[in-house]
Amino acid sequence: MSEDRDDSKRTGATWSRRPGWARAALAALSGLIAGFCALAVAELVAAVVRPEAGPVTAVGSAVVDRTPPAVRDFAVRNFGTADKLVLQLGILILLALFAMAVGVLALRHRRLGSAAVLVFGLVGAVAAAGRPEGTPADALPSVAGAVVAAGVLYLLIGRLTPALRPSPAAGERDEEVNGVFDRRGFVVAATTAAVASAGAGLLGRRLTSSVQAGASASRHDLVLPVPRSAAPAVPAGADLRLRGLSSFITPNQDFYRVDTALVVPRVDAGTWQLEIHGRGVTRPVTVGFHDLLRREVIERDITLTCVSNEVGGPYVGNARWLGVRLADLLRDAGVRPPSKGGPADQIVARSVDGMTIGTPVETVMDGRDAMLAFGMNGEPLPFEHGFPVRMVVPGLYGYVSACKWIKDIELTTFDAYDAYWVRRSWSQEAPVKTESRIDTPRPFASPKAGIVPVAGVAWAQHRGISRVEVRVDGGEWHTARLAAADTQDTWRQWVWEWPATSGHHTLEVRASDGTGAIQTGDRVGTVPNGATGWHSVAVDVP
Repeated sequence: MSEDRDDSKRTGATWSRRPGWARAALAALSGLIAGFCALAVAELVAAVVRPEAGPVTAVGSAVVDRTPPAVRDFAVRNFGTADKLVLQLGILILLALFAMAVGVLALRHRRLGSAAVLVFGLVGAVAAAGRPEGTPADALPSVAGAVVAAGVLYLLIGRLTPALRPSPAAGERDEEVNGVFDRRGFVVAATTAAVASAGAGLLGRRLTSSVQAGASASRHDLVLPVPRSAAPAVPAGADLRLRGLSSFITPNQDFYRVDTALVVPRVDAGTWQLEIHGRGVTRPVTVGFHDLLRREVIERDITLTCVSNEVGGPYVGNARWLGVRLADLLRDAGVRPPSKGGPADQIVARSVDGMTIGTPVETVMDGRDAMLAFGMNGEPLPFEHGFPVRMVVPGLYGYVSACKWIKDIELTTFDAYDAYWVRRSWSQEAPVKTESRIDTPRPFASPKAGIVPVAGVAWAQHRGISRVEVRVDGGEWHTARLAAADTQDTWRQWVWEWPATSGHHTLEVRASDGTGAIQTGDRVGTVPNGATGWHSVAVDVP
């Protein structure tokens, strides 16, 4: 011990004995600090390039792109709109584990561990630049973060390298003092790296907020135009206003959101443009946001449904949309539907986040109120729902119609191009199927015996709902009372007064659309073009 103290005094360093496990733990901590540095620096650089180029977002988006439909459906069912947060947390946890493992590796192989950090940065760079909307510049955040992290790890591991006791005999090798390392130097280096990284991360967030401030201001300052063609007033009796029943108009904050965007795009309406081009376009069109506001503005109540909605699921909502007719824009570009000799049968809508949505030209131009919407329930579109502009096409599931943050429309054919979800086993065309849902009573509720209102919603967009029936324990079907109909493009509320008796019971519902076709009871999953089956609820009446 006295010799050790004398060595420390002689060299001017502060040394401390630690067992091997302590060095390994500090090496893992070094890896974590290096990983934190990588993310902070990457976020700072991404604020200059674009926020979506950050490594967590880029890698997460790549994971989403390669996730099988069954896994994605599982995530949507179990996590809802939090599925993206769960994915990001999962990536951060894996990154932390990887960083700790690399730190331990670097303790034995310092250069190899630092090189492993660079390889991980390369993965992020490839993921970012390889996105459909990616550019070579998108690789910069991951590369910069990895280079800084490799340097930090190399420096910290150097502080954990065992000290050498000078050999007493000239010409002999110095001895390694087992478990002795520069404690003071490690603490100073680790603290400096952590503080600098926190500062870089904070600066990156502020720069990102500054960049996004213009988009927020453009939405805040937007005054929606008065529609030339206003939506008819919702008829009296369209909303039954029963406890537990979904409201007829879904508030924006409650409207479902299902998309692949890990970071919600924030697009400045002042700089937004839409291009229309492709097959059959004789006059290519480029319009800005204020060009849309000067066109004929329409207002319509339309129910949207996600194809990922299981029987009885929550991914359906009804809103009042404000926008312009998409068919009018297409006609301005010289587009004709296939029924009138047009060469294109598919519209490929592209989002700023790289999403592609394929929609039948014939459907958009058949007279229905397909629109480019910029208003929702009396306010500008929320960013989560596509501000500044999104597509809304009644009668089609969202994955073939509802492109959010739209920036480009290309006219092509279904034979020539498969959109994002079609490449992942979903159908090219997907009209909404007739569905119905029991909202009240809730599953496993215990209503009292007597008259119990069984109520819910039914939808068959662009066909309407003509009838809803309910049965108990597989018995005869009873006709429910329908709320007043708004339009054929909105859902419809219904209620049946059930004379409930004591015991365990199963309630089932089915609907008929405006053509009289009855909803099928065959249970089918969501892939490839929407679920089918009768929704059922089990209750216990005391």
